[in-house]
Amino acid sequence: MSRNDEPIQQSLFDVGQSEEVGYRVPIACQVAGITYRQLDYWARTDLVKPSIRGAKGSGSQRLYSFRDILVLKIVKRLLDTGISLQNIRLVVESLRDRGVDDIAQITLVSDGSTVYECRSNDEVIDLLGGGQGVFGIAVPGIMRELSGTIQAFPSEMVGEDEATVIGVDELAARRKARRSS
Repeated sequence: MSRNDEPIQQSLFDVGQSEEVGYRVPIACQVAGITYRQLDYWARTDLVKPSIRGAKGSGSQRLYSFRDILVLKIVKRLLDTGISLQNIRLVVESLRDRGVDDIAQITLVSDGSTVYECRSNDEVIDLLGGGQGVFGIAVPGIMRELSGTIQAFPSEMVGEDEATVIGVDELAARRKARRSS
């Protein structure tokens, strides 16, 4: 928790201790493929809350992290396949305390009512062999898609004092740090 008792983004990218990078609501909606109403409802009902900055009344701007947008895309894909919002809440709860690297290693497989989390090809094959699996959502594919898409959008660097809109996103900063290492 931060000084203001707001959740803070997990240390995912090397952007500095006192700075975080976030995306405003219109960008989160566009990149995740959801409507503003969906995003607002999910934030108000604690399905997927912005981990960088929540809304604090009229005129305030929510800021979503890369991880938040990844989870939003997962929720959207699950909804598109017909999974109930109640079951999606269970999936999101299991993903809540995980970092992006951990989330990116799973495949979600469902029989239409239950969602199973698989971490290896063998687990997926075992599930399909048992006749339970009907469809799967490969999270690494979603992450690659998101990583490529989000680069085109501006992000905000949030420091201790105020937010500054920048043209570089978290992934670009991470790549730059890797290259200079």
